Order: sequence, then C-alpha cells, then structure tokens
Amino acid sequence: MHLPIRAVTPETESAEIIGWVHEVRDLGGLAFFLIRDRTGIIQVTIPKKKVTAEILDVARSVSRESVVRVRGTVKAIEKAPGGREIVPEELELISTAESPLPLDVAEKVPAEMDTRLDSRFLDARKPRVRAIFFIRSAATCAATAFLASRGCINIATPKIVAAATEGGTELFPIAYFEKEAFMNQSPQLYKQMMMAGGFEGVFEIGPIFRAEEHNTVRHLNEATSLDVEVSFADHNDVMELLEDLIVHVYDHVAKNCSDALEELGVDLKVPAKPFPRIPYAEAIEIANKTVEEKLAFGDDLSPAAERAIGDTVGQHYFIVDWPTDIRPYYAMPYPDRPEFCKAFDLMHPRMELSSGAQRIHDPDLLTERIRAKGLSPESFEFYLKTFRYGMPPHAGWGLGIERLVMTMLDLANIREAVLFPRDRHRLTP
Repeated sequence: MHLPIRAVTPETESAEIIGWVHEVRDLGGLAFFLIRDRTGIIQVTIPKKKVTAEILDVARSVSRESVVRVRGTVKAIEKAPGGREIVPEELELISTAESPLPLDVAEKVPAEMDTRLDSRFLDARKPRVRAIFFIRSAATCAATAFLASRGCINIATPKIVAAATEGGTELFPIAYFEKEAFMNQSPQLYKQMMMAGGFEGVFEIGPIFRAEEHNTVRHLNEATSLDVEVSFADHNDVMELLEDLIVHVYDHVAKNCSDALEELGVDLKVPAKPFPRIPYAEAIEIANKTVEEKLAFGDDLSPAAERAIGDTVGQHYFIVDWPTDIRPYYAMPYPDRPEFCKAFDLMHPRMELSSGAQRIHDPDLLTERIRAKGLSPESFEFYLKTFRYGMPPHAGWGLGIERLVMTMLDLANIREAVLFPRDRHRLTP
C-alpha cells in the first residue's frame, strides 16, 4: 500500500511510497535517493551488490525530480532524514524529468524571483514554498470557520461590474458584449446591498483587481481579499471583530502548523489584545518625528511613514478617525465633527493589512458624498436604490490575505504568498 512519507516509520516492516526524486547521490557501492512528497522526505538506500539488476538499471536512469515508486523494507538509521530509510525491493520510474531543471528544487543553487515564477509549478515543490501555502490554507480555513461561528454568511459577488467601487481610474476595462464593464476593485457595494437584504452579517474571500502601476514587493494587481459586512454595528464593533479574527488565525496557525512554521524558521507569536487605536492626527505626528518627507494633515501615509509608526508601536494597531475627504464616499462622518469619519486601517508594523469603516446608511447623505467625490449618482443607481427601502446601520472591512500571510511569516516579497502573481509586468503563467 502506498503511504505518505510522513507515515513511514522504522516500525513499518515494509512500505510503498510514490514521490519525486529530490536528490541523487552515488558513492560507488551505495546509491542514495531522497524521495519527496507533500508530507516530507525519506531516504532510499541502494546497496548495489544486494539489489537486483533491474533495480540498478532503473536507478541509473533516474534524474532529479522524476517520479518514482519504491517498495521495500524500512529501517531505522540515525543519519537519514527523519531517522529512517527504505531499502528497495521494487523501484519503478513512473515519469522522467528532463535535465537540466529550470531551477533547483533542493535550493542548493538559489534562483531569482522571476525564474521561480516562470516555473512556479516546479518552485512549488520546494518544502519551504509548500509550507507557505499550507499556512495560507490553514489561515483562510480558520478565518472562514471563525466568521461562520459569529453568524456571518459566506457569499459570492460579481467580479465583472458596470461601475467603479470607489471611483478613480484604477480599473481594468474589459469587453463585455456591447457594454462597458470593469474588473471589480472590491465587493464593497454588493456586501452593503446584502445588508439591505437582511443577511445582517456576510463575508467573502475572493479576488480583487486594481490597475495600479506599482512595481513593489507589497503590491499586486490581482489580490485576494477577505471582506466582512455587519448590520446594526458601528466601526468599533467591526474593529473588535477584526482584532478577534487576527488573534484567532494566528493562534490556529501556531497550534496546527508547527511543521510548516519550523520549515520556514518562524517562531510565531500570537498578537496581544487589545490592539492600540491611534487617531490619524497623532499617527501623522509620530511619523513626522523620523521620516524625511514630512506629512501634512490630509496626506495618505507613505510606506516610510507606516514603518516609522510601526517601529514606534511595535505590534498590530489601528489608525482611526481619518479625514473624511481622503476616505471613500461611503465612510460615515462623525455628526459633531464631519471633517473626520468613522474609518480605520488595521496596521502591522510593516504595512497596512485592512481598511474599514462604519458606512453611511442614509441615502441622501450617501448621494451627497458621491457628488462630493466628483462621481455621478446615476452611475450608482443600482447601489443607491437599496438604501431607500430600509437600510440598517452597518460597518465592515476588507483584509488582504496575501499581506496577512506575508507579515505573519515575515516574507520579503508579497509574491511569495500567492501561487501565480499578477503584477504590472506578469500575466503568465
């Protein structure tokens, strides 16, 4: 019976494994193969004078990253990976890998990011890369279970839309029969519409598209967003929900992904609650103490400013009470000081992770704010209509999955956290 490599132990008298040839070593009288599957690596030892001629013929023809099947006796051996080896009684070459390889899966020869992404299927065979996506999967599963436990409904919204979510020009236009259409920047409008639908709490994990001409280690043009919207809630309620989710996801990964974290050399610390809440005006003051390019009130935070504030705070934190003019039209202004709104960003010391707010639920005020942004209310009629028939107060946020994984695992480049990145220059594979 074929076993996952992790399940093969010295107590197993015999086993059959199928996997990729990670490394080949020939020491004359002995040959060693390291065989890898998604559960780990095991050594196959071939004593040339003690195995059949058929096994030797196959062994001579095997190249690295070929797929082989091995059946044989399992033995304990201290120096082998995992403390065990298999001496083959059968060795079958199932699929031959061409040589030379586009990149070294064993990582003895490092590869540039573009080389890795050009052959991402091969790059993904690396135990370190696989560990990243094992953790990403665990994080998204934990987030899904957490939000479901809080009564939120998992929804799916359109990615082809007729109007921009937030206005502006950061849109990818597409040919949609005889109509103008775009790839959606966010599920924002649709998740708000479901508050009018009486769902009360929704979430979605899906792609978002931004036509931003960035070429940095922390931007993508197609990213994955975890979006949440909750009725009968204000910005403080959903900040607390987001804070609880971050702590839950970190705790889940710490408890359930120990092997993957060890592979990556990450000692994961679960963030402590509550996260500090820093008003925007104070955040500007903190940044201006160290950044060279000083920020004025009303400026958005530069990467340098984010790092300066993060270095000062030293943990996850919220920036709250943003100027109304620099936030989206749907952010709720404070009634007693309308120049500020009930918006927030969740920050990791390295960068922004999430943005959210209490939303405007009054249709007249919302229409006024759309006009104030230089947008046409007529373009948003499908959205505004839902506010005229009993829209509850509501609030929500969007959390970038790639940035969450990137900061959790201290990755240098956001492309490490997505299988097939889409950025300004990359459209394949």
